[in-house]
Amino acid sequence: MRVLIPTDAFPPNCGGSGWSTYELARGLRARGHELTIVQPRPGETSGIREAQYDGFLIRRFGAPAPNIPYLRNYYKSEKLTHSLTEYLGTLLRAERFDIVHAQHVLTTVAAIEAATHAGVPVVATVRDYWPVCYWSDLLHTRDGLALCPECTAANMRICIQPRAGVLWPAALPMIPYMRANLAAKQTGLARADAIIAVSHRIAADLRERAPQLASTRMDVIPNAINLAAIREVARVPSRDKHLAEQLYAVYVGKLAPNKGTQYLIDVVSRADLDWPLIVVGDGPDRRALEAAARQSGRRLEFMGWQDRDEATRVLAGASLLIFPSRGPESLSRVLIEASALGVPIAAMDTGGTRDVIEGGVTGLLSNTPDGLAEDVRRLRRDESLRRSLGAAARRKVEREFDTSVVVNRIEDLYKDVARR
Repeated sequence: MRVLIPTDAFPPNCGGSGWSTYELARGLRARGHELTIVQPRPGETSGIREAQYDGFLIRRFGAPAPNIPYLRNYYKSEKLTHSLTEYLGTLLRAERFDIVHAQHVLTTVAAIEAATHAGVPVVATVRDYWPVCYWSDLLHTRDGLALCPECTAANMRICIQPRAGVLWPAALPMIPYMRANLAAKQTGLARADAIIAVSHRIAADLRERAPQLASTRMDVIPNAINLAAIREVARVPSRDKHLAEQLYAVYVGKLAPNKGTQYLIDVVSRADLDWPLIVVGDGPDRRALEAAARQSGRRLEFMGWQDRDEATRVLAGASLLIFPSRGPESLSRVLIEASALGVPIAAMDTGGTRDVIEGGVTGLLSNTPDGLAEDVRRLRRDESLRRSLGAAARRKVEREFDTSVVVNRIEDLYKDVARR
């Protein structure tokens, strides 16, 4: 099949969503499908610029966006959607495609609109909460821990405050625009022939919070992971030689309130963890965490952001992953990769985490920081438990998340949608 993939992100410079799109593209190419990748580039001058990555031709769609608060939002949403729809429509008329597979918030509505007009079947993958939350994260309060119950005008007023800072009253007139923007996204997404939700939690929230999607087909298919490649990278030791000389726990991710990193010091202290905790990542909480670590006397080593291979190697060498996230994780790539490497996990039970971790079988799940600390304590003391959880996690990832398994399910969806 010829597949058009409009995507917000693609390697080499991208986060987890970009790497997930790459794994999908790589898996489809290995099955003999032909792919065209279109990536919008907000803030760049208009025009198409071609780039290459791992043999993929990427058509980068420049979309000017002034660096002015609020106006920038309009340019990156409504204006980009309009211009990208026109470009994708031109592409679909000029070349034959069997399916369009949209990947994220900047591209999905435009891809669905263009494909619908061209009479080409269209599938959309939803990796976070952008169809039901203007900020894509469902976080509601100033501390970033409570979930927004519903995207009403009153709740938007509360959500604006921590995001706009002291000038938040000036942002209140934006609420009607934000509500209209969100409604348009939901209406556009509902026109897809099928939606892929990457976790059961994402699927449930889409159904509960966006009634427009009630009649749209929705399949739960996770992000793909290249197990062989991850394990091959992990064969090489970390550049940090002293890590190989000790047992350690690890945290990998952004240092921010929704990730629960404010609990890390207390968790390590209450668990009486005598291993060092290696922190891979950066973010707004880093300075406070470093200060708290010094006061606690516990051994935390902050490595900052690392390239993808080095982060994988640090993760592979760990005896324990601590995952304190309090936000509604859609489907954590860190959890999947740790499972692929057989690293035992102590995690907070949030969002799509249960799609990766079966409590007591492939990892330990808790609902409070105290419970997380107790799980860390258990794993530190019980080597056989660490081994059994790690082995079971490896088997689960091989069954459910490997690229070959995921792409096979997506191929079946493509064929069914195209046939219908």
